[in-house]
Amino acid sequence: MSGYLIKDTTKEERIALIRSWVPEDEVNDGCDIDLWDMYRDYINGEREIAEINAAFRTDFYEEADL
Repeated sequence: MSGYLIKDTTKEERIALIRSWVPEDEVNDGCDIDLWDMYRDYINGEREIAEINAAFRTDFYEEADL
């Protein structure tokens, strides 16, 4: 794969990339983030990874923010 942009990848390559990010063990068992759901638009060629990451918002706050 020459790059991660939609124009440089096939759907199969995008799926393989996301698959490489999914942990094989149960370490993230309590995590509410489903990478397949989060990056569905990327897999389907609708939005780039950077766009999805920029739009991602968590409810994580630092103590100083409270």
